[in-house]
Amino acid sequence: MTANPRELYRWANQLGAWMDSSGADADVVISCRVRLARNIDGYPFVARLSDETKAQDLAERSLGVLRELALCGETLIVRMKEASPLLRLMLRERHLISRDLSPSEDGSHALPGRAVAFGADETVSVMVNEEDHLRIQALAGGFQLGLAYQRAQAVERELETALPLTYHEELGWLTACPTNVGTGLRASVMLHLPALAMVKPELEKVFQAATRTGLAVRGLYGEGSRAVGDFYQISNQITLGRSEETLIQDLEALVQKIIAFERRLRQLLLEEQQPALRDRVSRSIGLLRTARAMPTEAALAHLSHVRLGVQLSMLEGPSRELLNALAVQVQKAHVQALFQEQAGAGLLETSERDRLRASLLRQRLAERT
Repeated sequence: MTANPRELYRWANQLGAWMDSSGADADVVISCRVRLARNIDGYPFVARLSDETKAQDLAERSLGVLRELALCGETLIVRMKEASPLLRLMLRERHLISRDLSPSEDGSHALPGRAVAFGADETVSVMVNEEDHLRIQALAGGFQLGLAYQRAQAVERELETALPLTYHEELGWLTACPTNVGTGLRASVMLHLPALAMVKPELEKVFQAATRTGLAVRGLYGEGSRAVGDFYQISNQITLGRSEETLIQDLEALVQKIIAFERRLRQLLLEEQQPALRDRVSRSIGLLRTARAMPTEAALAHLSHVRLGVQLSMLEGPSRELLNALAVQVQKAHVQALFQEQAGAGLLETSERDRLRASLLRQRLAERT
């Protein structure tokens, strides 16, 4: 994939298959993700991989294998050193790479050998030379954690036959971070929790329940990020001494309880605070249809209210598919890419992006709702 403006424009107009909203419990669960951390024998961990030649050798060796795999469609490869600021940011906004793989927008901290390979449908990707040599990532729409795990496992098996992955008979998979040793598995579920977010004491109960069971609650982009648009990620923290199946089952059990809790609270708010709730939804859809400038976080917050209004039948349309698309497309790199004439330059000023975002929202919500 290149930074060609026309190519980025087309890409910004389509979503990965995992965002199609057809999965189970899609009224609450946006997506599930499974990451597997793996390393290759014969190379130091990434934090100690100071030799640029070795880093590049590891990357080319890994990418050569990945290029031959069918990662759910044509395999696309992006090297961080060669990617434009806009492309790097789009990859992050689509959850294909982490902040650690590309920590700065201008590429000044893109270490040698950092790259990502992903399938055309975006359900599977592999980061090269992030915290570990390989970070296999698989996504599935709705509450399909098992499917995400199956996809990650399939890629791991292919890589294991082609590369000498580092494994210890007693400890399991060896990883750069001690908290990942063992399974090397990080599973997470992205939830939309607008009702719980309106009742902060209840949301705190969710956080406490997650902590007690060895899970963590994070924001839209995982560790170190804030919750915006009422999106929260629930993920495991412990990998050593537990099987992959147990980790997945524990996460599924808590998420099922959160789904039920969120649904009950939505109905309670509908019964007890319907006028205030209708006002909130009406204000948000009105602003999204008329505003001339809109910051990212404000757009996501208003889209969250509209999504809740649609789920509670307070509002006819927009569709869940459109709302899923807009949750990605209102973010700053996608906004710029969708206005093709500006997409070839560096990142735009905040005020200009806010203007373009408002224009996008007016266009998308005017005719379809």
